Amino acid sequence: MPEHDAPLLAFPCEFPIKVMGRTQAGFAQAVTEVVKRHAPDFDPATLGMRSSREGKYLSLTCNIRAVSREQLDDLYRELCDHPMVTMVL
Repeated sequence: MPEHDAPLLAFPCEFPIKVMGRTQAGFAQAVTEVVKRHAPDFDPATLGMRSSREGKYLSLTCNIRAVSREQLDDLYRELCDHPMVTMVL
């Protein structure tokens, strides 16, 4: 296989997902529910949270065990479509 055709990720792997949205009640819980649908072994106790300087936005970091590209694509798609989510990285 030529080097430029090699996959960027080898599955399974640990994969961080950063989700940003306005600071509001239920944001972290809503994101956790979506993540657990796609990565059932995700431990919510490991969820990282960071507020913006003025406290208007909240950034969540979810480290999941990714098992396939399809899993990641589906997870990103659902997070991006969620009304409480502003951005997913």
